[in-house]
Amino acid sequence: MVTSSPETLLELRDVDFGYGDRLVLSNLNLRFRRGQVVAVMGGSGCGKTTVLRLIGGLVRAQRGQVLFHGQDLGEQTREGLYALRRKMGMLFQFGALFTDMSVFENVAFSLREHTDLPEELLRDLVLMKLNAVGLRGARDLLPSEISGGMARRVALARAIALDPELMMYDEPFAGLDPISLGITANLIRTLNQALGATSILVTHDVPESFAIADYVYFLSNGGVLAEGTPDELRASTDPTVRQFIDGAPDGPFRFHYPAKASLAADFGVGGGQS
Repeated sequence: MVTSSPETLLELRDVDFGYGDRLVLSNLNLRFRRGQVVAVMGGSGCGKTTVLRLIGGLVRAQRGQVLFHGQDLGEQTREGLYALRRKMGMLFQFGALFTDMSVFENVAFSLREHTDLPEELLRDLVLMKLNAVGLRGARDLLPSEISGGMARRVALARAIALDPELMMYDEPFAGLDPISLGITANLIRTLNQALGATSILVTHDVPESFAIADYVYFLSNGGVLAEGTPDELRASTDPTVRQFIDGAPDGPFRFHYPAKASLAADFGVGGGQS
């Protein structure tokens, strides 16, 4: 076990990771303190979702350490990784509910898989989680019978079923109307406090994320370009951070994905013939 400060639940130390020849994360260092809501932001393709995949043990760092409770996830056996995952909850981008299961059974799924609770106690726990997201009355409906915003809340109830210490949210506000978006944001903050958990938001949504986050990491070029409280990020003068926060069409973020020289020449770019 690697020593971490008592207030640190999760830490990425000097992490490198890439797909094939493309390095996505380089010498990345992130620290997530207990009880905080932390937003991980940045342009598309900067590695935000890859960070969640590393934390969940779906991929392993090619260099460096991903430490949860002081244990390196990259060194765990299958059984050890599953034991650590039980302390984590995940809200996928569009909920990822089981379409052939009722709302009740979706939330009960992880409890049935990972516990031997008697049915009466399991029922009470599921209804308590559904009540926490305002959907106790929807328990018998199928995912096809509820709205997208409600489905996201059902998925949130499922994610907190085992009272995780770490909650991960992959674009939790994507595709939501303004009312559902506000409800979801408030739930994330409220449930984090109620669980005493640590929450990680991977998101593009600046206003809602800044309203509930305690700390923000802004990723660019495989590492941390800027970090701090939401107020500190709002005051940033870095051109890349400013373009992202202001939603400006012009700035350091490029519209075109970088092309190889031969491909650029095919289109008469960079000295090629037209």
